[in-house]
Order: sequence, then C-alpha cells, then structure tokens
Amino acid sequence: MLEPPAIAPVAGGGFNTALETLKPLLPIPAALILLPALWLIFRDSWQELDGEAAAWRGRLTRQNRMDLRPLVALAMCALILALQEYYGGRVTYDELVRPFLAKLDLKHPKTIRLYKYDELYGFGWWVFTRVAGYTTPLAVWKLCFREDSILDMGLRLRGFFTHWRIYGFFLGIVLLAMLIVSRSPDFGAYYPFYKQSSRSWYDFLSWEAMYFLQFFGLEIFFRGFLLGALRRSFGSGAIFVMAVPYCMIHFGKPFLEANGAIFAGIALGSLSMKTKSIYQGFLLHITIAAGMDWLALWHRHALPTVVWPAG
Repeated sequence: MLEPPAIAPVAGGGFNTALETLKPLLPIPAALILLPALWLIFRDSWQELDGEAAAWRGRLTRQNRMDLRPLVALAMCALILALQEYYGGRVTYDELVRPFLAKLDLKHPKTIRLYKYDELYGFGWWVFTRVAGYTTPLAVWKLCFREDSILDMGLRLRGFFTHWRIYGFFLGIVLLAMLIVSRSPDFGAYYPFYKQSSRSWYDFLSWEAMYFLQFFGLEIFFRGFLLGALRRSFGSGAIFVMAVPYCMIHFGKPFLEANGAIFAGIALGSLSMKTKSIYQGFLLHITIAAGMDWLALWHRHALPTVVWPAG
C-alpha cells in the first residue's frame, strides 16, 4: 500500500485527550456489544451455513475425497496479499511505472502532465494492483473447480433488495461511529490518502472514483471469492476466516479503524452470505470511504473551492 504521511502530534481538547487515553481499551466494550448483536441478527444464517457445510463434508467422507477448496483459496489469498504489499506500492511505482510515464510525458506533455498528477498516478498503480489481484482468483478458481459458478461468489443481483433493513441498520451504526472517530487527531492527518484532494474538485472526484473501484475489487475478493470458495468447507466459519486477513490489510491505518475492520468484516461477510450478494457491502463501504475523506477535509477546512487545478 502507498505509505501515508507521518502523523504529527495534535494538541486536542478534552474530548480528544480522553479519546486518545481510552483508545486502546475501546475495542473491548465494542466486542462485548457488537459480537452478541451480530449473533442475534445472523444466528439463523450461521446455523444454516453450518448445516450445509456438515452435509458437504459428510458427502466427501463417504466418497473418500479430500476437500481441496481451503488449500487453493487460502494459498491464493496469502500469495496475492503478499504480492500487493511488496509490489503494489510507491517503491514499485517509482522504480518501474514512473520512468515509463516520464517518457510518455516528454512526448505528450499536455496529456500526461506528470509534474501535476504524479501522486494521482501513483495511486492509480495502487488501485490497479489491488483490482487485478482481487479479481484474478475468480479465473483461477474456475480452472480448478469447473463445476462452480463464478456468479455464485456474490456477483448475482438477486437478493440485493431483500434485506435492505439490515443494510440500513449497519449504515446507521457506521455513520455514527464515523462521526465519533473523525474527531480523533490521527484521523484528519491520515485521510484522504491522496493529499491533493483539496486542490480541486477534479482531484477529489478522480481520487474517489479510483478509491471506489478499489473497494469493488476488495468486496469481490473478501466477500465474494473467499466466502464463496470456503462456504461449503467451513460453513459460518468462512466468515471468521475471512475477517482475519481483512483486518490485517488495515494494519497501518488508525488504530480504531483497524479494530473496526474486525467487526465490519464479520458483519459484511454475514450480510453477503445471507444475501449471496456483495453489492450491499460495496455500497456501505464506499459510503464510509467517501464520508471519511469528506469529514477529514471538512475538519481541516480544506474542501476544494475550484473545479480544475490551477496551471
């Protein structure tokens, strides 16, 4: 991932000071409240998934067959996340991609404009490596397990509107949490990733469009591919397996957000398993992402004031 800027200490008021002091302990009461709530909401779905998985494993046992799905899915997950971590960031962009863009810029200076959009191009490389990595497993999976339908990995629209009340409930919770967390000193220093977002509305909206595309790939991978691949093998356990790497890709982000990813991963995974669709989770994700960027700029009084960047 592209490295965010170093977070400078911020002298805050009483609220911020109290929040920073209690921050390491906040995940504990959150877990005591949210995990039982998720169990109450999704327990029937979890039991149904476990029943389907037990029947599947029993069938394999009777046929004396080994279930290779966890091996293929989790090995691909580890490999893809490692490649993204080491080759999907600024270092690789500076070494491989930027020199290529610099040559193009010499030929087409009015089109490329590397001097103006270098940071945005860097994030373009980040988004490309994420989307490519997150979607490639679908093709590999189809080659390995031809009887499986890729559409069953959360890509069907059927069921999108069926559980809208659950979506609305989650949206209300995360919006409230976002408003609280946005008061944290490290929040405004971290978001948006693209620091030229405040330069113009073109910069802000270009970044948001790229950011949304990355989230679509992320939902395909975590709530689509991983859950679809492990559903029959692990039942409801697939949700909690998925939540582990999903939390880990948030390492380096603000502490509360990284911990929130645990509960968000379980909630979004359960919702995806229930609806068999990733689209509600995707809408929830981009709503949060856009809101966090907007609030960070708003708190800094740095929202764009012009449509196009100067010069």
